[in-house]
Amino acid sequence: MRRLLPGPPADGIDPYDAYADAPGLRLGMVMSADGSATDADGWTDALGGDADFRVFRTLRALAGAILVGAATVRTGRLGPARLRKDLRARRGGPPAPIVVVSRSLNLDWTLPLFTEAETPTIVMTSRSARKGVPDHIQVVEAGEDEVDLSEGVRTLREDLGYERLLCEGGPALASALIRASLVGELCLNIAPTLLGSVRHTRLLGGLDTEVTLDPAALYLDEGVLFIRYRLRV
Repeated sequence: MRRLLPGPPADGIDPYDAYADAPGLRLGMVMSADGSATDADGWTDALGGDADFRVFRTLRALAGAILVGAATVRTGRLGPARLRKDLRARRGGPPAPIVVVSRSLNLDWTLPLFTEAETPTIVMTSRSARKGVPDHIQVVEAGEDEVDLSEGVRTLREDLGYERLLCEGGPALASALIRASLVGELCLNIAPTLLGSVRHTRLLGGLDTEVTLDPAALYLDEGVLFIRYRLRV
């Protein structure tokens, strides 16, 4: 990985060191050069290649817990978090738990994400929906009828000790976290690909207002641009 900013430029950058100064909550997302957050198959696997996966795995290794939206889980393609041997050693422990954020709890509880995770998956939902979660799954209750993300994030940090959080999307959850002023950093990976496809997924949903971003770092690896943006919240 080559660092372009901040200067001077340098080669041989270790992603683990480059991203180590994590804020309280960061978004980790990838998109094509023409702005799609999914590839032609409706997923992210083919967008950034090996370079993107290296940073993806690094962000997971640096996180205390990983937030994902229910729609991502319903694809059935999201498995339990795993760590390569070298990242496990640097992390000093097992993978971070995945925290599924869901209001409706329209989820398949037989998925490996809920049955085979080395670090058990957590579900964040409202108090009124709490009874819909199987007994063996840990629940973070946040809000009465709607999920209160501020309360949920506070519980993860203060009660459960997950001080550094990573959100991997999807667009609805990422947008809701930004609207709630909970996101400190956007780690955006731009793949050198133009999709021009009918399957074009927006990176974010609706925001209440414009959000100013301050570029903190820029890296290049195998044609993929890696940008760290700080959000003014």
